[in-house]
Amino acid sequence: MDLRHLRYFICVAEEMHFGRAAMRLGISQPPLSQQIRALEAELGVRLFDRSSRRVSLTAAGEMFLPEARATLAQAELAAQTARRAHAGEIGQLRLGFTTSGPFVEAVAGALYAFRRACPNVEFSLAELGRDEQISRVEAGLLDFGIVRSPTSPFLPEGLTSTLILKEPVMVAMRADHPLASRQNEIALSMLASEPFVLYNDIIGAGFNEHFTTLCRKAGFSPHIAQEAGSLATLLGLVAAGFGLTILTRSLTRLHLESVVYCPLAEASALSGLWLVAGSNPSPAARSFLDCLRHTIDAAESID
Repeated sequence: MDLRHLRYFICVAEEMHFGRAAMRLGISQPPLSQQIRALEAELGVRLFDRSSRRVSLTAAGEMFLPEARATLAQAELAAQTARRAHAGEIGQLRLGFTTSGPFVEAVAGALYAFRRACPNVEFSLAELGRDEQISRVEAGLLDFGIVRSPTSPFLPEGLTSTLILKEPVMVAMRADHPLASRQNEIALSMLASEPFVLYNDIIGAGFNEHFTTLCRKAGFSPHIAQEAGSLATLLGLVAAGFGLTILTRSLTRLHLESVVYCPLAEASALSGLWLVAGSNPSPAARSFLDCLRHTIDAAESID
């Protein structure tokens, strides 16, 4: 059934006059009459009683009118839904991230801007290790992954990475540690005999590897006293005196009275945060990417 026929029928039913309906529709009267007759022929019923003096709806026309209006309304809703989905205003965004991701200003700003711009997009967030994020993006289970790596991460074919930022690596220790009162940067070689608390291998993939490489360049292998499965546990163990830990500068926004953060002297002690994406992002994913690019550009202009 042609939706145009329904529009013509509704207009005639509202005007109860073919001439006025034709004028309202912007067509001449004969084609309008032909279209109404074609609709009646398709339905196999008369919708209007016509005379030289008046036009009225038949019983079938009376029953057909609200259904025709509902059909047009549903068709318009479907069209609007398609347009909004194409624009990325509705749909689903599935985002994986490393622990420090939401603490990075560009990422937090992009999430905020995207939720304001696209409040009807269903948001799915998952805190995952680097390798699992990459495998889920490859499998189409995530739109994006936000991972840590000193250099562009090794990715399967079809995936790409975009640098969000590079930031210094810091060392965290109890406030009463002998090195905590130093005013200058701390060289890694000064930490050779210190115990460390690090993320477990799954969560710390990439970040732990980078730290171990830095330590070896400084002439030692780090002594891992404890492993942690969450940021809260990591800092809690540092506060409890189990050892030192390393983290990125963005995480130093977390203030604990008994923990202090000190910069490392090594120029290579920089951690990269990367956005991992597939080759065909959804419209909603493209909208988030636009927000992220905007916040990255804004951050770079401030710097």
